[in-house]
Amino acid sequence: MGNFDLLKVKGVSRRDFMKLIGATTAALGLPELFVPQAATAMEQALKKPPVIWLEGMDCTGCTESTIATLNPSAAELILDMISIRYHETIMAGSGNKSEEAYQEALKDKFILVVEGSSPSKKEQDHFCMVGGKPFRTTLIEAAKKAQAIIAVGSCASEGGGIPGACATGAVGVSEILKAEGITTPLINLPCCPVKPTTLIGTIVYYLTYQKVPPLDAQNRPLAFYGTLLHDNCPRRGHFENGEFLTDWNDPKQKEYCLILKGCKGPKTYTDCAQVWWNDNANFCINAGSPCSGCSERSFYKEFSPLYSKQENFKLPGIGQVNADTVGTVIGGAAAVGLGVHLIATAASGRLTHKDHKEDL
Repeated sequence: MGNFDLLKVKGVSRRDFMKLIGATTAALGLPELFVPQAATAMEQALKKPPVIWLEGMDCTGCTESTIATLNPSAAELILDMISIRYHETIMAGSGNKSEEAYQEALKDKFILVVEGSSPSKKEQDHFCMVGGKPFRTTLIEAAKKAQAIIAVGSCASEGGGIPGACATGAVGVSEILKAEGITTPLINLPCCPVKPTTLIGTIVYYLTYQKVPPLDAQNRPLAFYGTLLHDNCPRRGHFENGEFLTDWNDPKQKEYCLILKGCKGPKTYTDCAQVWWNDNANFCINAGSPCSGCSERSFYKEFSPLYSKQENFKLPGIGQVNADTVGTVIGGAAAVGLGVHLIATAASGRLTHKDHKEDL
């Protein structure tokens, strides 16, 4: 039976398969001529390395997000095709059987997916034990043998996410690799939880080119984390007009800018405004919640409380602004002749990667 015959057995048509590959390559910013190459890579995926998916200090939200995709199931097309050999949440086996599956997968060339943070030191290992072993020990063991590592979600990425803000010594995968001198290629896919399209696109790229995609300073793929959320925010017009939500109960303020309610959009790099969760059903700001900055290494420790305004933040073209006076600053600039259009241009996005690193 050929590789695509296996897809037919699963009820996936060639047309649906090519539509998924086309959408994924487009999300990566690749021209259409790369679609056949990506499709070939995916059709050959059964011959590719298996996947070991480890879970440390996490809520399993990234797994839930990934396996909830539809039309067709991305988990079935992508992850199942490359053969997940070990995943504590979704695997049928348990106990000794699951440990045997893990040990067998270690003998092959595999891709390691890590969800959740890890204690940073041996003295803190008791905070995260899996199968009677310290999670940190298992992570180090697998990381040394992996072909590539994909850290999914904010907890596994730089900063350690919500566990990193607690007294557990929790850190992201990159800090464990650095401490142990492990040089296995690492890709960080933050967000709380990770978006399935982000994970799918990254896996497709790796299978197609056998290398990690272009990354930023935080090891995030530029295709998904190369733009500032503020630049594409649906409430951007209200920001430029100096209309900021101050009263959640005022219906007139329903669509106003959420800066004063803790929105971290002006310092958060992500494609959330363009690509939403739950098969493009919604995302935080559209649901009335300010951006929490979960794609940045400052999340959660430096960005909490999430609904409290950031006292100061940097706006492109305007400089440091106090959250309480942002409307006055913008209004004053307009009054001296900049006008809404010029302010929009200044705030819209000419940030360099140097600016990015300084802001964070």
